[in-house]
Amino acid sequence: MELKDQALIVTGGASGIGRAACLALAEKGANLIVADFNLDGAEAVAKEVEALGKGVKAFAYKVDVSKAEEVEALVEFAVEKLGTLNGMFNNAGIGLVKPFLEMDPASYLKVIEVDQHSVYYGLYYGAKKMVELGAKGAFVNTASIYGSIAARGSFNYNAAKAAVVSMSRSGALELAEYGIRVVGVAPGFIDTPILGDDPAAKAPLAAQHMHNRLIQPEKVASVVAFLFSDAASAVNGSTVAVDDGFLSFKV
Repeated sequence: MELKDQALIVTGGASGIGRAACLALAEKGANLIVADFNLDGAEAVAKEVEALGKGVKAFAYKVDVSKAEEVEALVEFAVEKLGTLNGMFNNAGIGLVKPFLEMDPASYLKVIEVDQHSVYYGLYYGAKKMVELGAKGAFVNTASIYGSIAARGSFNYNAAKAAVVSMSRSGALELAEYGIRVVGVAPGFIDTPILGDDPAAKAPLAAQHMHNRLIQPEKVASVVAFLFSDAASAVNGSTVAVDDGFLSFKV
């Protein structure tokens, strides 16, 4: 599972799953671009990575992943700083809960542009650059349990995450001939600040997992690190549920 000298981009790297993934990938030897709209947060994570003492490089980069030209610039920055590119964790995402009949086009597109279009941009610009460089590697895309089920108030999020599952599958088929894998991860309810600090509010979410607890970001990050490694070379096109049985539990 070593990733020594791999050059990887992590979007949404300033917090939550992204931050945990940066630390897990660096532990395995990967050099990183910590990309996020929150530049201060990205810089803090880059410093955390370098403080691990693994001899890896980490650079922060501010990006709005909903804009194609900014993702293209991110890829160019990564190659400039790291010398090559071996893959990308397309992880940045947002949520916006509204009943469907209140979900106007602006509300719908706000989530689609960040959670869905950004994955396409990452795959497109990242893979083009890797093929140009003759570099092999992998893309890991953050989907969700909501990509496989219906959930009230999340029509836009559900649609975006279902698309990520499909893009991971189709991207794998298109890019296999170039030695590039594409996979997805579908987290359950993750214990991050976005859920707040109220244990009573968190309890119903935790109860939807088989072990009746929220999933820690590090648990997802360890799967992400595995998926980037040669140990996962036979994992391609699929989306791995990191959900403590949520999807099985719901059936």
